[in-house]
This record gives sequence, C-alpha cells and structure tokens, in this order.
Amino acid sequence: MTTLPKPRQPELKTALPGPKTASIMERDSQHLSTSYMRPYPFVPDHGEGVWLTDVDGNTMLDFFAGIAVSTTGHAHPHVVQAVQEQITKFTHVCLTDYPQEITTSLAERLVKHVERPGEKWRVFFSNSGAEAVEAAVKLARNHTGRSHIISTMGSFHGRTYGAITLTGSKTKYKRGFGPLLPAVSHVPYPNPFRPPLGSTAETCGQAVLEHIESLFVGILPADEVAAIIVEPMQGEGGYIVPPADFLPGLRALCDKYGIMLIFDEVQAGMGRTGKMFSFQHFDVQPDIITSAKGIASGMPLGALLAKESVMTWPVGSHGSTYGGNPVAAAASHATLDLLEGKVQHPGCGANLMDNAAQVGEYIMGELKKMQAEFPFLGDVRGCGLFIGLEFVKPDGSPDGALRDHASMAMFERGLLNLDCGEAVIRISPPLILTRQEAATGLEIMRETLRTLK
Repeated sequence: MTTLPKPRQPELKTALPGPKTASIMERDSQHLSTSYMRPYPFVPDHGEGVWLTDVDGNTMLDFFAGIAVSTTGHAHPHVVQAVQEQITKFTHVCLTDYPQEITTSLAERLVKHVERPGEKWRVFFSNSGAEAVEAAVKLARNHTGRSHIISTMGSFHGRTYGAITLTGSKTKYKRGFGPLLPAVSHVPYPNPFRPPLGSTAETCGQAVLEHIESLFVGILPADEVAAIIVEPMQGEGGYIVPPADFLPGLRALCDKYGIMLIFDEVQAGMGRTGKMFSFQHFDVQPDIITSAKGIASGMPLGALLAKESVMTWPVGSHGSTYGGNPVAAAASHATLDLLEGKVQHPGCGANLMDNAAQVGEYIMGELKKMQAEFPFLGDVRGCGLFIGLEFVKPDGSPDGALRDHASMAMFERGLLNLDCGEAVIRISPPLILTRQEAATGLEIMRETLRTLK
C-alpha cells in the first residue's frame, strides 16, 4: 500500500516573535520611519513558493502575498532566472530618454490583453501603483482640459498627494497632510453586502449611478469632470465585488458626458481574479488602466495603460527616472510567461490565471461552509484569489475587534494574512497556491474560528 506524503504544514520552532525577530523589530523601531505599521511580529529571511521562513526558522503559509504582489510566490525559479540574466546586462539607462527592447516588448504584451479591434493602446511605466494613479490623473486632465476627478468611498489609490486625495478608505491617510489635491469628489461604492443610499444588493449599482447624475444637476458641472476613477473590484475597502450592472452603467455615464473612465487595477489585476484584469469579468472597456503590485512578482514596477486616442500629452510632459527599470521589466516578462501559460508551474494547470480561478472557487466554497457554521462570518465574497471574509456582530454591524483577534490567532498558527475594510480578512495568496496548500490554510482558519464560538 502506497502512503501519500503528508501535505506541508507551517513549522513554528519558537514562540512568536522569536529572539532574532524581536531583536530586529526593536532596531527597526529605533531607526525606521514612525509611519510604518507592524501588525505582526514577523521578519522574513527567505521564501519558497507560498512559504515564508523568518529569521528564527519559523515557516508560515503565505495567504497575503505582500498585499497581492508576489504573483508567482517567493523566489520562483523562472522569475529569478530572468532577473539574474538581465542584471548581468544592464540595470538602468532611463526609459524616459532611451528606448529599451525589454520594456518595448513588455508594453506590447500588456496591451494585447486590453486592445479590441480598431483600438490601439499605449503604456507609460512607473515604479508603483501610486505613481501610475498620479500619471492617470495628469493624463485625464491634460486630455480633456477639465479639472475635476470623482473617486469612491472605501477606495485606495496610494499615498502620494494626488493619490491620497483620491483614496477614500481611511482618514488617517489624510489627517494632518492638507491641503490636498483640489477638485476631487467622492461617491459611494456599490457594496452589495452593505448597500449605500438606501438601496438593496440588487439596486446599489444603479443607486450610485443615479447619485452621480444628481451631483451633475446641482453641485458639480459634468463638463468640468475629467475622469471617474474606480477599482473594478475594491481592495482595501473590503475586497468588494460590485453588482454586474455597475461598471457598464458607469461606462455609459462617462460616454454621455465625455468623461474619462479610469480603472485602478493595482490590487485586483494581473490574473488575481482569474482574468488578467478584474474589469474583464464585466464586459466593459475603460479609457485608462493603472496597474502595479502583481505585475512583476515583487520587483518595483507600475504601468499606466491608455487608449492611444487618450494618451495625447506632449513629449516631455511626464516622465520617470526609474520607471520601467529593465530588471523589473524582466521580472514582469517572467510573470506574464506564467500567467499566460508560456511557462507552466507544476501543479497549477495550464496557466496561473486558470489556477487562480479554480483554487479560488474551491476556497470560496469552503468558506461558505464556514459561514454557515459560524454566525459571526457575515459575508464571504470575491473572485478568484481575491477573497474577503467579513466579521459581524450579532446585529450585523462590522466587528473589527473580532476580526483583529481572529487574524492574530491565525498568524500564531502559522498563517500569514492581512485585514482590510472595517472588519474583513483578505485572502490574496500567490497565484501558484495549489488546492492542497489552500486546504492547509483553510484548516488553520477553521481551527481558529472554532475558538471564537
């Protein structure tokens, strides 16, 4: 009789934090910016796939991928090889001044995922998502000759000045930093679990669209609005999937008034939801897309994609010294190889997008079973490996304290995770997560939830 190998489990060799971790965290607290958050006592030393080992030898299962960044996991051999090969050639020239084949071909690959017949797109490369958002605002204002930008409540677009003005998730990002970017308004995001504006789960999308139309009647002239920026699936606000009619309705509204539609795909994009970009679940096309995080498996890279008819800003009007760094571009090429299936990861099927869809469906099904067992799980939602688990009080209101307790208890059992929204644990692991590894993480979550009854 053949005995199957036991699935790999987290291995905790010390109490958390271990002595080396505690020492480094103490040094960290003395020398690094006071703005850094340190929610978990963990100092990584090395990683392999979906596993991270700290400086004390404690190995954890990674269910958050550095906030949806480590698309191909940790130290993926194909990504490592691509980075090593490029770094022996050259590490920097400055894309703003000199074209480079590696970024030209990367742009060609990216636009193939969004272009439709008769519609050409272009790419501007940045270092981060926030920079891509800043560029999107500049481009929309320059192209339209208008100034106003509409964003949504609960959104996260970054923490540079323009991006932080657009962000609507937490006041702590803005407190003490004003005045911020002028001519920015926020409208509700259509959350089916907590419908805004007195709507229902079924009508919340239309309610938000009607609210925007009402602003154009008495508050904000539509012909002064350059763009509406929205996360097709909202990230930090709670991993929220909007109703199916919202994004197409928003596209129609923008077309009606000549407004640019910007989709911020920084967190939900690059295969995480089972498609290259999350908006592609809704059969709708934006004018501008911002991307980063998972685009290069942890190397710093952002991208602004825009229709050629929109990317009309003059030569020299925008640039970046490091944006489109060739080493980061090499990592992005390798990431796309795995997402597109040109290179296959063992145990993950034809490509990582399909794997994200299939493993995500399995995780969602198991979490729905937990939801039926544990009444404090108010909602399980998501798409692919972009999943949110919302904790609630008996009256249905968000229970942030219980969420925090559960999150730390999961960490103490060897599961790396991260919160979002008022009371949500996000599940955003590397896209190489197998069903077996997912089952290991789910069992840790189940064991933790049983202690909360």
